[in-house]
Amino acid sequence: MPDWSLPYIRWLPFINEPGFQRNVALCMGQNIYTPEDISREDLIEDDRPYAGWAYLGIAFHSKNERRLDTMEFQLGIVGPGSGAEQTQRLVHRKIDSQCPNGWDNQLKNEPGLAIVYERKLRLLQVGASEAPGFDIITHLGGTLGNVYTYANAGMEARAGWNIPPDFGDSIIHPGGDTDAPASALDPRLSGKYGYSLYVFSAVSGRAVLRDIFLDGNTFTDSHSVDKKYFVADLCVGVSLLFYRFKLSYAQVFRTKEFYGQKDNPSFGSITLSFSW
Repeated sequence: MPDWSLPYIRWLPFINEPGFQRNVALCMGQNIYTPEDISREDLIEDDRPYAGWAYLGIAFHSKNERRLDTMEFQLGIVGPGSGAEQTQRLVHRKIDSQCPNGWDNQLKNEPGLAIVYERKLRLLQVGASEAPGFDIITHLGGTLGNVYTYANAGMEARAGWNIPPDFGDSIIHPGGDTDAPASALDPRLSGKYGYSLYVFSAVSGRAVLRDIFLDGNTFTDSHSVDKKYFVADLCVGVSLLFYRFKLSYAQVFRTKEFYGQKDNPSFGSITLSFSW
């Protein structure tokens, strides 16, 4: 980090405790949201708005083998400036899929800010390294901003062989950790038994005060739907470590996010990481 930034980073709460490891993560992303029927050109009033969110983020992680604290800042733009329409049209042309025709109804341009904090705790660990075992990791946190404002909590359980002492398996979301090893006993660093295989299951709930992708623009009129104030996720998956590589697959089952939503959302997530 540049020298001028260090006084500001040291001022941040939670992430500057003596004796903890520190990581800095940089991220960029683009989220795309559409109603179910993308063939229609008219405004579909009882389904979610078309919306895009393009952002840059910086996260600060402070951890030991038992605890991980994360503070993340995301800054970007919601609306046509996010480029979501162009991205989706390009991908759908390449895969010869239905062209999305309703982007004229998307949310308007609005700068977006999200400030995220999350704490993870390893509550239970059974089984030594290089052997079968399981662990339980809880998380608690929240996000504040005009894009999202919510509180969240949940836990993850993992069972398998040679489980690494990291902090679980994250799909892409605000406050997701760097997936970096937390100690030299991690199979990716130990130089011994450089493999791991385990299954995991996680449950998480969010109490949602604001979601711009359902509530609509903050400072101007736009299409919106009546969101549900509580949303829950169930995530199941499997992870494989081979020396410094980690490959994870997760399937996420989510409760309905707004009133009138026809189906419960479900999606898959694949993550590949390399540690050095």
